[in-house]
Amino acid sequence: MKLIRLICIAFTMLIIIMFHIPINATETNMPASQGKKQQEEQSLIIEVSGNPHEIKEKITKEYPLIDVVAVYDQLLQGLALKAKSKEIGKLARADFIKGFYPVQTYVTSNKIRFTKYHLNTNALFSHQGEAETAPIQINNGQALLKSKDESILFPEMLNDTSYTGKGIKVAVIDTGIDMNHPDLKQNYRGGFDVVDLDDNPMETTEEEGMPTSHGTHVAGIIGANGNIKGVAPEVDLYAYRALGPGGVGSSIQVIAAMEQALNDGVDIMNLSLGNTVNGPDYPTSKAVIEASKLGVAVIVANGNAGPDNWTIGAPATAHSALSVGAYAPFVKKTYLYEPSTRKKIRINELTTSAPWDLTRDYQIKLFKADEQMTNRIVLIRLGENNLQHDIKTAIDQGAVAIIIQRTEKKNEEQEQIQVDPSEIPIAVVSEKNGDSLAKLDSSQYVQIKTDVEKQIVAPFSSRGPVTVNWGIKPNIVAPGVNVLSTVPNGYDAYNGTSMAAPHVAGVVALLKEAQPMWSNEQIFGALETTAERLTDERGGFLAPFIQGNGFVRPNNAINTDVIIENGLLTFGKINRYIERSTTEVIFHNVSTKRQKVVIDLPKMTPGLNWQVPKSVHIEPNERKVIPFNLKVNELFLQEGIHEGWVHVQIENEEIPLPYIFINKTDTYKKVAGFSIRVNPVERDVYTYELYAAEKAKSVHVHLFDPETLLFVDSLLEIKEVEPGMHEGEIKQSTVKEKGMFYGLIIVELGTGEIVNYESLIYLP
Repeated sequence: MKLIRLICIAFTMLIIIMFHIPINATETNMPASQGKKQQEEQSLIIEVSGNPHEIKEKITKEYPLIDVVAVYDQLLQGLALKAKSKEIGKLARADFIKGFYPVQTYVTSNKIRFTKYHLNTNALFSHQGEAETAPIQINNGQALLKSKDESILFPEMLNDTSYTGKGIKVAVIDTGIDMNHPDLKQNYRGGFDVVDLDDNPMETTEEEGMPTSHGTHVAGIIGANGNIKGVAPEVDLYAYRALGPGGVGSSIQVIAAMEQALNDGVDIMNLSLGNTVNGPDYPTSKAVIEASKLGVAVIVANGNAGPDNWTIGAPATAHSALSVGAYAPFVKKTYLYEPSTRKKIRINELTTSAPWDLTRDYQIKLFKADEQMTNRIVLIRLGENNLQHDIKTAIDQGAVAIIIQRTEKKNEEQEQIQVDPSEIPIAVVSEKNGDSLAKLDSSQYVQIKTDVEKQIVAPFSSRGPVTVNWGIKPNIVAPGVNVLSTVPNGYDAYNGTSMAAPHVAGVVALLKEAQPMWSNEQIFGALETTAERLTDERGGFLAPFIQGNGFVRPNNAINTDVIIENGLLTFGKINRYIERSTTEVIFHNVSTKRQKVVIDLPKMTPGLNWQVPKSVHIEPNERKVIPFNLKVNELFLQEGIHEGWVHVQIENEEIPLPYIFINKTDTYKKVAGFSIRVNPVERDVYTYELYAAEKAKSVHVHLFDPETLLFVDSLLEIKEVEPGMHEGEIKQSTVKEKGMFYGLIIVELGTGEIVNYESLIYLP
């Protein structure tokens, strides 16, 4: 059973220990060296009730052995502390403590992928000189990369302006940064490490745990200025290490890092991180909203949990965040084609190998170590032997290409197989397709066929809408597939919305330089107004909750005459027979001439009645608010998501505005983000939390044995659950068994409907 197999694979994962819901960039394990260190000294953040500055004075006076490293009073009421465990324990009885959040314990997470493409950079880049600190030089990098893989994107390609982001302060809140990288050190201005609580936000090294590179890659996309160029190569880069070994940290760490960035006076924050909680009032989403109110432009990755709807996670769910999906200019799909049966078998190329540009047809042969494979495409079954050894043997035997067959039915888009760089093509097929290839007889030849999909939103890019406020997300999309940027000691190409967001952070820096008098709302509105709407194979627009307003275009945004703000039209959830809703759209005429706006409403649809002015005039430098009213009769409409486009004509330019509403309900999770951790002070207590997207009569959490699926215990029951975050405690003495469990979360909704969700639950 797939579920049991999943649980067995995940058995070694320490899930949700001493944590808020993890904010992830990749996978990690707790470094062994830190376990001993924590017995001696802890670094943690505490939330407090009352004035944190006064509490700092109180702690300094009454607990002299506790070092107060930082005070937070804007996005978080709290303090960062360092002290021995014994001293920290003394604080447990203090009445001003709301919560303890350790910052040096990490958990494993496989929820968010950011790495897919690994290049053999030794073939592209070289060190000049013997010293380890010698600058890294690109040997005609762009030409070599494009000849190897024309889909590789360089961040500077997006900048079609004359601006460089000079003087704009951009915060990278991530896994840290290699500030010594030759392409970054010129623009690096400082930062803070919220994990180790010091002013050295270096990426995690191998000595400290699972090493990271994510933040360095993100920073390079924004502001690399050396062998490769970022979107805004003259920005001032600030780095805040909120995610530790392997790229995992708590929401409290992220919020603390955001506050450190605020204190440094940054103009833009880039958050290429997130979780799977789809709700606008999750703590990190609230922090984004507060930071926006304080004048900072916050750019957030939309998440990598697509292609299903409702997969966006916090903090991209914040209404004031400019959330970004991942765009690909084209995606090449390669097939093996057998002419006699006309069968096409999709193969997934490994980018560490040679490209699949075979010029003739070949036979397929199943790998055998003692047979010659001359002029054959060799099929190797994964898991039967040492994969790398079999590949080398097949190459030595004369193979022209290699197909790796999976031995389990896994998601081909998400599963990664990494092998050493190869001079011949290598690809992966599913178990079923591998079996089909193995059945071909010696007289049958296969051809290489290629299909190309152009201008798409990457399948992994998370989709909206957002629950609770039912908003459209992402706002826009930007390059997020096969993006080349800096990593510690070199360069690499990654993919993910983590790569799309910093493209937009760089673009916002360009606009801030070009239009210094524009507000963040105007800048965001200009990007949305001028974005290129993406279409499907039939020529229709992709749904708004897939692309938002479309692909970002910097030069168009800088030179627009009219800015449309709040142009993603959200009309909420329809719960009554007749529902009326209004969205106020703001039109800014930033030109020197009068502008005429003509609004072309969607064609008449039963159940929908639009009330919007047909046309208005806007004077130079005028700001005009136009209400878009929609009356919905739910009897004429199917339940679920309803979306479309309202077309606005300004002079000779047509600007489609997306709209959305939800009729009664849809497939979004009613309860999400369940986590449980040991209280760091009261060790006999578990602290849990979960997020409810709508009101529920009750929520039950039951535990089952992961091997037998037999019922073990009822862990939790909550009644009359309101929308939003819920936290509580469970005495360990009330829990029958400890360990890893298959959890079943059963929710009785306000309507009486019963829904349930699966979750892995670890009780230490």
